[in-house]
Amino acid sequence: MRIAIINETSAADRNADIVAALEGRGFELINCGMKKSGAQPELTYLHTGFLGALLLELRRVDFVVGGCGTGQGFLLSARQYPKVFCGHLLTPLDAWLYARINGGNCVSLALNQGYGWASDVNLRLLFDALFSGGQGTGYPEARKASQAESRATLTAISTVAHKDFADIVERLPAEMTKRALSYPGIRELVLSSPSVDARLAAVLVGIMG
Repeated sequence: MRIAIINETSAADRNADIVAALEGRGFELINCGMKKSGAQPELTYLHTGFLGALLLELRRVDFVVGGCGTGQGFLLSARQYPKVFCGHLLTPLDAWLYARINGGNCVSLALNQGYGWASDVNLRLLFDALFSGGQGTGYPEARKASQAESRATLTAISTVAHKDFADIVERLPAEMTKRALSYPGIRELVLSSPSVDARLAAVLVGIMG
């Protein structure tokens, strides 16, 4: 599994904790957000939500780990885009249930609010629960079929409720897309994506220059 780690500015200093909690699990980690406070250009949750959705759309990654101070901003930003099914996780139990019931492709973490003693341990336990092999298996057993049907319906709703991704990118505020796409390493990630339609590629290259 290829996992993007995308920190925004208020949680930049938590990046090392997230990486440490995910290492050693056999995943390909793509650490493409802010890694320390004060780095430029500065990415807010608006930029990281867009980038997470873009990397999923391009199939450059299979899963996105993001967040912000409370986790709410990144959650709201990422959910504006098609085919992004983001959960807000605070505890290992949240992660365990989200993986089994919702089977999504993106999570948002609270990385300042309540982030204190042993929070790095909580992150490791949270990822243990999230990636324990129960993605989309359902819980409890009696709700398994209904939950699978709901996931499929939600995917259909996301497709109907959103424009084509190239249309979305064209209409987004230019300042936001340009700053996000100019962040170090993003251009290379976008251009190396295994699957991108020609129109979206042209729109992205037009923004990146």
